Amino acid sequence: MAEKKGVALGEAINLLNLAGYADGAVVSRTVIDKPVGTITAFSFDAGEGLSEHTAPYDAFVQVLDGEAEININGVAHNVAAGEIIIMPANIPHSLRAVQRFKMLLVMIRA
Repeated sequence: MAEKKGVALGEAINLLNLAGYADGAVVSRTVIDKPVGTITAFSFDAGEGLSEHTAPYDAFVQVLDGEAEININGVAHNVAAGEIIIMPANIPHSLRAVQRFKMLLVMIRA
C-alpha cells in the first residue's frame, strides 16, 4: 500500500504503536493532514505536557493509554485510557501527563 508521512494508507494500524514513549519528551506523529482537518497521535512522558493555548476549532481527544490532566478554561479534567474529551474552540486549554499517556487528537477545520 501507499504511504503518506510514514502512515500506510489502506492498512490496519495499531494506534498505540504510532507514537512511542521517549523519556522526558512529547512525541507526535501525523496520521492525516488535510485542509479540512488533522489527526495526530501523541505520547507524553510522565509530567510532560502542552502549555495553555487556544485553537480556532474544536479538538477531540481520545486517551489511548495512561492518564492526563486536561485543563479547559481553568477547570481540570482527569482523563484516562478509553475516555474522550472535547476541547472547545477559542477556549484556553492545556494538558499534563499524570502518568505516561498517549492520545489521538482530531481537529476538524470547520
